[in-house]
Amino acid sequence: MPMNPPKFQPALLGGLVIGVLSALPVINLANCCCAWILFGGGLAAYLMQQNYPGRIGVGDGALVGLLAGLIGAFVWAVVSIPLNLAIGPLETRMFENVLSNPDLPPEFRALFENFQGGMVIGAAWLVFFFLMLFICALFGMVGGLFGALMFAKDAPPPPPPPHSPIFTPPTFTPPPLPGSGETRP
Repeated sequence: MPMNPPKFQPALLGGLVIGVLSALPVINLANCCCAWILFGGGLAAYLMQQNYPGRIGVGDGALVGLLAGLIGAFVWAVVSIPLNLAIGPLETRMFENVLSNPDLPPEFRALFENFQGGMVIGAAWLVFFFLMLFICALFGMVGGLFGALMFAKDAPPPPPPPHSPIFTPPTFTPPPLPGSGETRP
């Protein structure tokens, strides 16, 4: 039995789940309470436990969850860029519809116009990436910790007692018969 359970493959799979589900439109709404991140960290701990013959510790679960969260943030970045490019024209039309509303106060109009610039969008994406990196690492670690507790294997049974020498029953000498007066050796 190896000393440390392998962590890379479970962390990679948990990170892929975190990143893809966090980047997909509509599905990513479950991440408002970090559900996908917790799930991915717990999944990484579950996979690590399944591939290890012994019981994993909570420290191992937390570490694999942390790694899954870090990987998940980078996967999110890679998946979200093409999705944002594909959805970009739709967002632009939504902004134009909001700006065309005559009842929109001038302060909000200026705010929406400032958010349309490419430099602002790029800076906001970069800030959001670092925020996502921190949040995924933190909640992935918590998910891995809980996953290690929930999916821990039962402790192995205790080993059998050591073998003793072959048992030899004591010899039996019957008691003397009453009234016979004889003694038996």
